[in-house]
Amino acid sequence: MSWNSFPIFSFITLGFWVLAIITMFFYNRNSKYSTLTQALMLLGIISLATFTSFLWVELQRPPMRTLGETRLWYALFMPVIGYIVLIRWKYVWFAGYCLLLASVFVLINLLKPEIHDKTLMPALQSIWFVPHVIVYIISYSLLGASTLAAIVGLYMHYRKKDTETFIRLADNLVYIGFGFLTLGLVFGALWAKQAWGHYWTWDPKETWALITWLGYLVYMHIRHRNPHWKSLSLWILALTFMVLLMCWFGMNLLPAAQNSVHVYAG
Repeated sequence: MSWNSFPIFSFITLGFWVLAIITMFFYNRNSKYSTLTQALMLLGIISLATFTSFLWVELQRPPMRTLGETRLWYALFMPVIGYIVLIRWKYVWFAGYCLLLASVFVLINLLKPEIHDKTLMPALQSIWFVPHVIVYIISYSLLGASTLAAIVGLYMHYRKKDTETFIRLADNLVYIGFGFLTLGLVFGALWAKQAWGHYWTWDPKETWALITWLGYLVYMHIRHRNPHWKSLSLWILALTFMVLLMCWFGMNLLPAAQNSVHVYAG
């Protein structure tokens, strides 16, 4: 199964998720709607996971090389996070956000999938390739979700309303996401040592990754030492996600990135 089959699976996936978002408006009114929402979310996840699995087999490599392929994983992990949060904490709005964002990534890939040749370059043929990419995608999904909690928390703060629920959610997501982000840095260093002989070379991608990591570390430090600085913490969290986006997408636009060992495809 190749990218030619993606439109079919994407329409099936989006269909389930659109219906799930509609039923969310009635989620707390009737237990039947609650069950239906969860089932529709899960069916959409299964649909996209099925395509991703078959694509992996067809490409004969993990589909993690291009931005289009990483978007595919992001679209898969976001609803999974939303589903877990919905089951565990009953945050319907958060699950809806995850579905909406995942749908945007599916649509982007539907309109312009970034497809490249099947053969990985030698630097990517490493045992660290799959774990490095997977933990980063999971961390980006969690940290992206924490950003929404931060934005809503800031809105509630300036409206003089209680923000504790949103801050607590943001904290939980950041703590888990930061753990995966740290693993991503470690796996990346081990990969670099194997591929190029150095753990760290201050490559543009590595530099932005470190800045991102430090940004979330500052957030956690402030939350631990000065928990009453809620507004400042949420602003730092929101701004750090902008740094994360720079590391993920924007870095490729910088002149210095043209010589980066992390730019694998155009």
